[in-house]
Amino acid sequence: MIIDPIGDLLTRIRNAYLARIEEVKVPYSKIKSDIAKILKKNKYIADFEVVTDDNNKKSIMLTLNNVRTTKYVPTLKRISKPGQRIYVWSKDIKKSRNGQGIYILSTPKGVVTGYEARSLNVGGEVLCEVY
Repeated sequence: MIIDPIGDLLTRIRNAYLARIEEVKVPYSKIKSDIAKILKKNKYIADFEVVTDDNNKKSIMLTLNNVRTTKYVPTLKRISKPGQRIYVWSKDIKKSRNGQGIYILSTPKGVVTGYEARSLNVGGEVLCEVY
């Protein structure tokens, strides 16, 4: 049983980059799909696809960026944990690593980046930081 599904997603992506594996399969959930959409939009992963196996169980197949040719491994850091949730107001959202990274937040408007949350003037739970 997985206690922290978002932390598990980030760890699987990080381990796949370190092992130079091009595709990663993770169990499906809506929030993981939204996080994958943000990672694709910001070019931290190449693509993702929701697949269904023989038992009608959904999974997300993530395709990583050219892991064979690059030595770049994005840092995926979980901020809000199940034991300690971290919430911020819209005015308290800062730039991640001087604008080099992104924060991913869960807000009433959905799962968005820190820049989008600030422009929408909404706060929420800081899920993770990617840089």
